[in-house]
Amino acid sequence: MNLKLSPFRNPAAVASYVHDTPQKVPGLADLHRMAAILLGEGAPGSAHIFVVGAGGGLELKALAELRSDWRFTGVDPSPAMLDIARQTSAPYADRITLLEGTVDQAPMLAFDGATCLLTLHFLDTALRLHTLSQIRRRLRPGSRFVVAHHTAPDANPQSWLARSAAFAKRAGSSRANEISSAKSMADQLPLLPPIAEEELLLSAGFTEPSLFYAAFSFRGWVATAG
Repeated sequence: MNLKLSPFRNPAAVASYVHDTPQKVPGLADLHRMAAILLGEGAPGSAHIFVVGAGGGLELKALAELRSDWRFTGVDPSPAMLDIARQTSAPYADRITLLEGTVDQAPMLAFDGATCLLTLHFLDTALRLHTLSQIRRRLRPGSRFVVAHHTAPDANPQSWLARSAAFAKRAGSSRANEISSAKSMADQLPLLPPIAEEELLLSAGFTEPSLFYAAFSFRGWVATAG
């Protein structure tokens, strides 16, 4: 596991994930709805969807609510995050399989679509390409892949991270705190510009990556398994 993911192994550190994440990611519920629409373009009615970085269970819950005919396999390296995912998606447990590990531990099935939300910004370029390639290997040709995470939208990504921090700020937070938070994220996250994100998708075997979501430092693409 990439060391940048290690804090997610601490149950106390992730206890508020379900509450905090919608406040940190602009339009998260709409992002999930858009993901369902995009996945549905390349999936049959009874689709089997692969969810990478499934810990927390927010997208699993949302997608299962939106599509009662779909089933899901989710993978995440954090036991603590998977525990939260089980609680979050409990009403749909009969259609969800959760696995501990990285994408490499996921079954080599021809899934009908995949998501990887709020995850890849933790991975360096080499590990990100590996992850994308392994996702592609597990997808049926023609199926859709939806990905979204922090990026470096321009030459000054820290300014966009500060805006994301302002969006997520708690009561009493100051501009100085937002700038400090942005600097910490910029130092810790191996952010890539959008053109590099699209090049990685193409290198991993996906075609036609298209931007569909942009919110401060966040960007989201849909691509097709070639």
